[in-house]
Amino acid sequence: MTSSQTSSAAETTAALGEEQGAAVRFPEDFTWGASTASFQIEGSTTADGRGPSIWDTFSATPGKVLNGDTGEPAVDHYHRYPEDIELARGLGLGAYRFSIAWPRVLPKGSGTANQAGLDFYRRLIDTVLEAGMEPWPTLYHWDLPQALEDAGGWPARDTAYRFAEFAEVVRDALGDRITHWTTLNEPWCSAFLGYADGAHAPGRNEPAAALAATHHLLLGHGLAAAVLREGQGGASRRVGIVLNQTTVRPHSTDPVDISAVRRADGVRNRIFTGPLFQGAYPVDVMADLAHISDFAFVRDGDLSVISAPLDHLGINYYKPECVAASADGIDPEYIESGGDGSAYVGCDDLVFVRRGLPRTDIGWEIDATGLYDVITRLAAECPGVPLYIAENGAAYDDEVSADGGVHDRDRVAYIDTHLRAVHEAMGTGAPVKGYFVWSLLDNFEWAWGYSKRFGVIHVDYTTQRRRIKDSGHWYARVAGSGELPPVGA
Repeated sequence: MTSSQTSSAAETTAALGEEQGAAVRFPEDFTWGASTASFQIEGSTTADGRGPSIWDTFSATPGKVLNGDTGEPAVDHYHRYPEDIELARGLGLGAYRFSIAWPRVLPKGSGTANQAGLDFYRRLIDTVLEAGMEPWPTLYHWDLPQALEDAGGWPARDTAYRFAEFAEVVRDALGDRITHWTTLNEPWCSAFLGYADGAHAPGRNEPAAALAATHHLLLGHGLAAAVLREGQGGASRRVGIVLNQTTVRPHSTDPVDISAVRRADGVRNRIFTGPLFQGAYPVDVMADLAHISDFAFVRDGDLSVISAPLDHLGINYYKPECVAASADGIDPEYIESGGDGSAYVGCDDLVFVRRGLPRTDIGWEIDATGLYDVITRLAAECPGVPLYIAENGAAYDDEVSADGGVHDRDRVAYIDTHLRAVHEAMGTGAPVKGYFVWSLLDNFEWAWGYSKRFGVIHVDYTTQRRRIKDSGHWYARVAGSGELPPVGA
């Protein structure tokens, strides 16, 4: 690491209470993995009967995705998966997290299954197993079949039932190969970025629809989880959901800023954890949002379906948030404009503030203490449920050097400090059982197109050549030894 990176790692270590001079050891049964998502890597968006998704439509709409980028050809994982899985095996990973494209399996969202699509996932899963890794599929990573969006999308209750049908099709085809299942990835993004902010597909700006989508995503999770646990072998299937919870901090100790945190935390975190863990939407959140929705979409029995016990909970974390009740007295340079902040339904009057911390290439401030806070909070809210860091990583402007390598020291420092936060949280008793880096490969990064690189493996988008970055080699050593070296080593 450079001196500045070593200093940053040391500061984070000190903030978390870790000893700087000691190596950090993880349990022998700790799961080390990497994550991907179907639309971001597969390409072949019209191949072998695949139907269009909302992201196909959104990315083909001028002005929605940077540089007009689309999911075609992405990194051609649909054809190159044997090479990619071999690279993952070479990194010594124990698990590969990926998602199953709903429109590849059910092109119209329901009806007759597309056997060619199911065959692809059979081949992929068999290849993962043959490589000695455990497959961790996610049923929904944002690529809703366009036909279902045309029928109303997630704001429509029927979509939750169609999702349960999709889960049944996938279970019947792949259930004999899979132990760990995830229903949804980051429903906050699906609901709020997709239906309120419009920055993600399907690009709608309808706050009331976003709240209905929230509920129907959660209902879909509950229905799908029940389906996955049914039938032969159901008792051995471990089912969970992945949330992108974050810690929301006040800009100051002023009571109005403290109140701003409560409101923002309500629509970012508690609107999901309340139904999942307590079987109820938080009373204060419903009151805050009463001028937008009366929550009439919640029907008798829904919350008991949603709150069925989880077998595991995934945590996606990248950055914390800092909010203020107003912009008074805040340097305009530090005020966030657009982006995630505008997706906080009912919080349009709040201001999201940068704190002057180092940032990744995507503009996100780096603060691993936020991951510690998220882990310990969720460990208290859902006691006894195994926790997995399902995504964590950083975007940097990687370049291939003259020696043919990709020397991404900033990414190494980012992952190192966040793994230290994980270890520190485990020291408090938090049952964290694994860590999946985001991402295995550079890929289509949603509205940023191909302009942001998160992978520990570099992809040349012109030639599709793969190169393991320094961060990939470093992560392989950590996964192989189960140990982080002392800070600065």
